[in-house]
Amino acid sequence: MSEKKQEESLTPVASSVGYVTEGAHDAVFGEITGDGPNYRSVGWLGTAVLMMKTQIGLGVLSIPVAFNALGVVPGVIVLCTIAAITTWSDYIIGVFKLRHREVYGIDDVGELLCGKLGRIVLGGAFILWWIFVAGSGMLGISIGLNAVSSHATCTAVYVAVAAIVAFLFGSIQTLGRISWLAWVGLFCILTSILIVTIAVGIQDRPSAAPTDLVWVPDYKIVNSDVSFTDAITAVSTIVFAYAGTPAFFSIASEMRDPLHYNRSLILCQSVVTGFYLTIGVVIYYYCGSYVSSPALGSAGPTVKIVSYGFALPGLIVSTLLFVHITAKYIFIRILHGSRHLVANTAVHWAVWLGCTFGTTVVAYIIASAIPVFSDLVSLVGALLGTPMCFQPMAGMWLYDNWSKGGDHRSTRWMMMVGWCVFIILAGTFLMIGGTYGSVVTIINSYKASGGSAAWSCADNSSS
Repeated sequence: MSEKKQEESLTPVASSVGYVTEGAHDAVFGEITGDGPNYRSVGWLGTAVLMMKTQIGLGVLSIPVAFNALGVVPGVIVLCTIAAITTWSDYIIGVFKLRHREVYGIDDVGELLCGKLGRIVLGGAFILWWIFVAGSGMLGISIGLNAVSSHATCTAVYVAVAAIVAFLFGSIQTLGRISWLAWVGLFCILTSILIVTIAVGIQDRPSAAPTDLVWVPDYKIVNSDVSFTDAITAVSTIVFAYAGTPAFFSIASEMRDPLHYNRSLILCQSVVTGFYLTIGVVIYYYCGSYVSSPALGSAGPTVKIVSYGFALPGLIVSTLLFVHITAKYIFIRILHGSRHLVANTAVHWAVWLGCTFGTTVVAYIIASAIPVFSDLVSLVGALLGTPMCFQPMAGMWLYDNWSKGGDHRSTRWMMMVGWCVFIILAGTFLMIGGTYGSVVTIINSYKASGGSAAWSCADNSSS
């Protein structure tokens, strides 16, 4: 980066209270004017809650099931290991963003590391992954609506309602304006899971357990009988619970003060990991092999209705965030360098609403039309989501620090290079292993049930 470009990229675009200064320049959004949205208005607490909301909701409800596959001790070890690795990856994003202010998304990293091919591969992977996650969120909302309404209408109608709500709220222009919704969504999803966690602890048995026998929790400290496919699928599930990492680029780009990124990250990962450990251990301890997936159904029909009632706002906020972040990425790529990016012109609104509407429609069609959608999300997550949380961040550290070892290779430098190599290898193993496990699961699922019908009316909350 030239000295002039670097100086431009560091020009502040917001005051301490979040108001943009007209004429200020941002390396991502360009010239800031008072005629458009303030993209740099998210405080550090808002950033933390946005981070938490992209994490909690991806795989949190499946963590007890992952512990059932691995056993309590291996499950806790794997979760803490994944938490440590993804926290490092998230930290590197903050460091890299400060050094390269022009980076908005993971595709920019791909271009720095591997040229135009890297941009195409990582950019395409980012869009495809988040569209599938948005579709999964729509199905999650439909499950919640089915649960609280006792399947009052066709599930396809609920998925359509979820898509409409996601489009309307996902079209809010900036993350700063969405952050208050993230607070509501986070509170609701945490409350719903805590309700189930407390309920399974005070009930005499989980809802799926046999009623004609004395109930003794059948949790396992270590599951020595687990197959490779089940084990790698469980590990992938835990990775998915932290797979909000690629979205942290977009969130960091809209921070009022990027220097506060680390405090947001520490708060996010501390709360998320503590919560994952608590619900994973407690729910699995009391439910054992009879834990439901999603876990909200583990404590019986009444608690299920109450918990999904609280969870619905959280599921809605997760889905609108997935739609917003994907659409914002496409929007910025289309209007980058244009005055329409930061001004409320007709072109600005036409492109922005076109991006949010297009993202919503594609996610809705994929979620509704594919017979094995839930298993396919796992496949796409393993193939595309996992490598966006591991390998690029190791490459980012090497990109910024490799030349420092030319004259004097310090012990710290060599240890960090070794760590980056480990991250790349671990991410590649999880990508290949998780993809294999997902393919096997899809084949078995399709053989057993033939998948679900497109635009099905069947109740999807009965599991």
